[in-house]
Amino acid sequence: MSATKYYEQISGVLAKIHSTQQSQLEKAAEVMATAIASGKRVYLYGSGHSVIPVMDIFPRYGSFVGFFPLYDPRLMWSNVVGPGGARELLWLERKEGYAEVFLQSYPLEAGDVIIVFSHGGLNAAPIDAALYAKKKRLTVITVCSLANAKAAKATHSTGKTLSDAADIAIDNCVAPEDSQVDIGRPEKVAAGSTMAVVFIAMSLVAETGVRLVAKGHNPVTFVSPNVPGIEKDHNQKVFQTFSRALFSRNGE
Repeated sequence: MSATKYYEQISGVLAKIHSTQQSQLEKAAEVMATAIASGKRVYLYGSGHSVIPVMDIFPRYGSFVGFFPLYDPRLMWSNVVGPGGARELLWLERKEGYAEVFLQSYPLEAGDVIIVFSHGGLNAAPIDAALYAKKKRLTVITVCSLANAKAAKATHSTGKTLSDAADIAIDNCVAPEDSQVDIGRPEKVAAGSTMAVVFIAMSLVAETGVRLVAKGHNPVTFVSPNVPGIEKDHNQKVFQTFSRALFSRNGE
């Protein structure tokens, strides 16, 4: 059964992340917890399919204030072709210079952290985002396929891949082609990188939360209303806390 094959393949990827990336996950979580506990921000950035972990970290049940997702609808698809189409965003994310223009709208500061997601780690948008954040003296955490970076030639004018721009590089442990299941053709089907990066993202949320509590910081956590003992307006307070944190830096 192909479904069983996919399960086996993904289980192998997650096991490899667990066995090889633990020290990197712990380093990243410590940096993130230190930033959030001191009132700094952890920004989240990705384009194309790599926006999925950005969307899944916050606001999300089980996550907390301190994470600041950066959404650019021009690098997210809302259509297959035409306006908001995948072909158009693929063209834009390969153009150097655009991501820096986008990030100039946000008050990135020294002491903040940014996580940049990209399976391939070769396109201009994530690399530009990481390099711009480095100039702003943020700690840069990257999540991408290190195997892809080794297999392909760097296309960015700096000669860098995404992991080259990182302070902490986390490997998603997925093969360059991403697809997992052989159906008897040269091309495989059923991508694996989304499963891998969401696993990494939630691992970072969990490890960061534990470390925040150990530092005496009480995470303001987005919670399912079905949890017993949670006040009806709890998540409204989460949004209010996020809004205060957002606008206080923007000077409003």
